[in-house]
Amino acid sequence: MAPPGPDCGLAAPCPIPPLAEDRSMQTGYVATYERIAPLYDFLDKGYEVLWKSRLRTLTFQGTSGAILDAGAGTGCNMPFYPRGARVTAVDASPRMLDRARKRAAKMGLDVAIEVRDLTDTGLPDASFDHIVATFVFCVLPEHLIQPALTEMARILKPGGTIRILDYTESSHPAAKVWMRVVGPWLNWAFGARYNASYESVLPHTGLELIERRFVFGDSVKLLVAQPRVTA
Repeated sequence: MAPPGPDCGLAAPCPIPPLAEDRSMQTGYVATYERIAPLYDFLDKGYEVLWKSRLRTLTFQGTSGAILDAGAGTGCNMPFYPRGARVTAVDASPRMLDRARKRAAKMGLDVAIEVRDLTDTGLPDASFDHIVATFVFCVLPEHLIQPALTEMARILKPGGTIRILDYTESSHPAAKVWMRVVGPWLNWAFGARYNASYESVLPHTGLELIERRFVFGDSVKLLVAQPRVTA
């Protein structure tokens, strides 16, 4: 298989594009993930076992062809890649992708694994049939969310979909209290938050929301969007 973009396969990490080195690598959230990369899978294992794995399966349903796993991290989505798909997994943290590369090798997957800045990937226009971003925007700083979504719209094929699985603030009083209690730990451990603005900025990014549903109480939602058709 020949995924779009430079095919580094399993043999070696791709070189860091200049933009990623100059911009993303200087931001705090990348430093956080460089630091916690060796512990990430351990820290997140409970979530994966209890509910995240089920939601990853749901997010990839109906996808095929050329797929971008945006913000792939250590490769938690890899067990759920559709058979026969041509997948490119990107992230701004080289150390997280080192672990993703080992996971892919262990699973025998042929995946292009590349260090890239989600706000300026350097990938060609209309490269992907589908883009999947799982628990990515809760980590991106607010000022990078709109540029990242705009970039995803650029590299998505007409008629393709972007699928966003992420946290959202609950409206239930008990869940709100829990989020306030857990929020500081979530931010300390993962640099994440529950109130990222990814849905509200979608209309300003060239994407049109076609599906929105809660998939874990009202604290995790799945959004599906397509490039907006202009007359």
